[in-house]
Amino acid sequence: MIAKTMAELEDVLAEELINLGADEVQIGKRMVSFSGDKALMYKANLHCRTALRILKPIHSFKADNPDDVYEAIKKIDWEHYLSLDKTFAIDAVVYSHIFSHSKFVAYKVKDAIADWFMERYHKRPSVSVTNPDIALNIHIAHNQCTLSLDSSGESLHKRGYRIGQGEAPLSEVLAAGMILKSGWKGDSTFIDPMCGSGTLLIEAAMIALNIPPGIHRPQFAFEKWNDFDKELFSDIYNDDSGSRDFHFRIIGSDISSQMIAIAGKNIANAGLKKYIDLETKPFQNYTEAPKPAGVLMTNPPYGERMKPDDLEGLYSMIGERLKHAFTGYSA
Repeated sequence: MIAKTMAELEDVLAEELINLGADEVQIGKRMVSFSGDKALMYKANLHCRTALRILKPIHSFKADNPDDVYEAIKKIDWEHYLSLDKTFAIDAVVYSHIFSHSKFVAYKVKDAIADWFMERYHKRPSVSVTNPDIALNIHIAHNQCTLSLDSSGESLHKRGYRIGQGEAPLSEVLAAGMILKSGWKGDSTFIDPMCGSGTLLIEAAMIALNIPPGIHRPQFAFEKWNDFDKELFSDIYNDDSGSRDFHFRIIGSDISSQMIAIAGKNIANAGLKKYIDLETKPFQNYTEAPKPAGVLMTNPPYGERMKPDDLEGLYSMIGERLKHAFTGYSA
């Protein structure tokens, strides 16, 4: 199987997969390959904080032109994966001088699948770009092609708890990756003094309590597969043996009362209100830390949202506050 992730988070994801019991774990570029059974695939989707999606390869082949792709896809027995009453979609990722357009590759795969069904049933399954029953991924590097079933569906960064956000929200996967890379697992106070819509706070609470990041998702793509084991997934989903207590506080503040209100809604939606304290307060107004020691982590405004002079002043203020008000903190 293949777990996709963001750059610089591959090592964190590999560790997560090893902890879940994955074998043959190998780190690649923005991905980690691994082996495991159906239960592990379900667990990886539910538990991996730094995975964007989990792919299950079903066919690998070489292709030197578009017709090779068509013929290879058409040789697959599609009855194992798809039926006339299910919709499907193709996502193509291409790194090749042979195939310059990923959309053209996706069309070739779609045509091969449609023709396979037409030849047998004189009907074809429909394509649904937005909400397919079966999501397929074809990856081409030079002439090496891998066709996979996407077991996740919507990207796993969409946890299901976010009901409001600011201008440039921090990705949930990146937030979790930042926290896991820091080594914090709930053994001290956690503060985000520019918390925005509360993503770092929520991900920190879920890490501290060991709540699976996918627990709020409405669905995973594998639930529509022909071989979906409802009982097995139910056992994995309802297993709370890994839950742990958290004896510190998670504290969030922001200069914007509007963002604090949004953060409050997201936190409530995640069921984490009793672990997180919120306050409307500019970072520069901290004369001392709320608790004597802990971890401070934040995602300051940056890039197009800030003028260069404002940015310089902001980072100068952050450095000054860290030095004087948060001396007992790792930042």
